[in-house]
Amino acid sequence: MRNDSAPTGSSGIGVLDKSVSVLRAVAHGPCTLNELCERTGLPRATAHRLAAGLEIHRLLARDTAGQWRPGPALAELGAGAADAVRDAAMTVLPRLREITGESVQLYRREGTERVCIAAVEPPSGLRDTVPIGSRLPMTAGSGAKVLLAWADPATARIILADSDFTDRTLLEVRRRGWAQSAGERESGVASISAPVRDGAGKVVAAISVSGPIDRIGRRPGARWAADLLAAADAIHKRL
Repeated sequence: MRNDSAPTGSSGIGVLDKSVSVLRAVAHGPCTLNELCERTGLPRATAHRLAAGLEIHRLLARDTAGQWRPGPALAELGAGAADAVRDAAMTVLPRLREITGESVQLYRREGTERVCIAAVEPPSGLRDTVPIGSRLPMTAGSGAKVLLAWADPATARIILADSDFTDRTLLEVRRRGWAQSAGERESGVASISAPVRDGAGKVVAAISVSGPIDRIGRRPGARWAADLLAAADAIHKRL
């Protein structure tokens, strides 16, 4: 059995280390029990016992297909962790939501996925709700294009092989400084994203505005590119 999701260190507390290996396994994607055993190297009974216990504490959850995935308590715990990028963004995102009237998110790349680390929603109407902690693929959507446009070349090559866009798309994103998409990540949803840079100028996140195509159109960049770039710059200045 493979054990590629196990933590590299050991606390010396067996049940804790095994529980962490289960959490790390589902972070790579939803798991059936067989897949959980394969990813962790744990015996079937042990994997099931630990997953069921973590589910009780809401650290894991099961979807309609019976697969385990990260539970809501992980996002709740993560929300209390110190995060300079997220904290800076949360002083800017509400204003961008007021300007656009749409859902606003902040994404960070983790390996071949992007994770929503902050989000604000309009008070009413149809929304593109992305819960904090959601892990989305890097193969579609404006946020993925932005994060991949400034990723290391090796990562970009791997992800581009399965993407809905090409290297030429990423060159255009770098040229104009933002990306847009329509119906890529989710049917009926359009979005526009821009890079967020830290104090040293490194791209550390992507700020996005998203909503129904019927309302914001297939080219939201024509409406909000300037506002989005201003918001990204405001976060950069706070960092």
